[in-house]
Amino acid sequence: MTNTGGMLPPAFLRNGSPSFADFLADLAPDVLTARLLQASIDTSHLAPHGTTIVALRGAFGAVMAGDRRATMGNVISQRDIEKVFQADDHSVIGIAGTAGLAIELVRLFQVELEHYEKIEGVQLSLDGKANRLSALLRGNLGMAMQGLAVVPMFAGFDLDRQRGRIFSYDVTGGRYEEHDYHAVGSGSFFARGSIKKMYREDISAQTATAIALEALYDAADDDSATGGPDIARGIYPVVAVTDIDGVRILEDSELLPIVESIIAGRQRRPDGPLVNMEIQS
Repeated sequence: MTNTGGMLPPAFLRNGSPSFADFLADLAPDVLTARLLQASIDTSHLAPHGTTIVALRGAFGAVMAGDRRATMGNVISQRDIEKVFQADDHSVIGIAGTAGLAIELVRLFQVELEHYEKIEGVQLSLDGKANRLSALLRGNLGMAMQGLAVVPMFAGFDLDRQRGRIFSYDVTGGRYEEHDYHAVGSGSFFARGSIKKMYREDISAQTATAIALEALYDAADDDSATGGPDIARGIYPVVAVTDIDGVRILEDSELLPIVESIIAGRQRRPDGPLVNMEIQS
């Protein structure tokens, strides 16, 4: 401690918290183990992280799909986490990043949209929903700066424009409308490249679902944090379709034939279908 010439250090004379930890932090912060750890070690890897989400739009509306793996560093922490959720009657949200914070953000977002509809008697516009999510995300900026980032993706059927729309975000709450398709998460680069080769504007919801599953398979092939379909455990990606009739989360029984077709195709060609090769329709 600093030599004070026989006088008590100011920390002994200052009114404040009755906590000894707070007193010690003021007097000699260098001896606090927790503060040493906080200053020198990045603990963000101790929280489960969700990974890859993809979305495509077509004349029907939009499809969003997410793999089921969550990781903590190099460890698989959960094999069946859900990362795609219904936000309201005509929109869906997918999450990548720190899983616990992301799921809490989704729950708050769902309540926000429901509350608005109850108070106003009408749904918030799709642009309004996207802007509200941006504001909620901005509130997590402090945690993001500590490595606990949340990166959602939002999609929905715009009742005013009568078409599907997709929005992406950054950790500061920046909102960006995407054209045709997008992907977020650790496997997003591989997934986006996969979709780029197969996408066309006139796709149906079923074809968009097949392309999304192919893209997640490609992402899992190159990114260890992304999980592919697990036939042995019966774990398949979560896929949501939003159109003029609303949001529908596809059942595993609907996904199974598409997944089996993809796996059979990969037996013949492990790197996936050729460009312009017919996808499940």
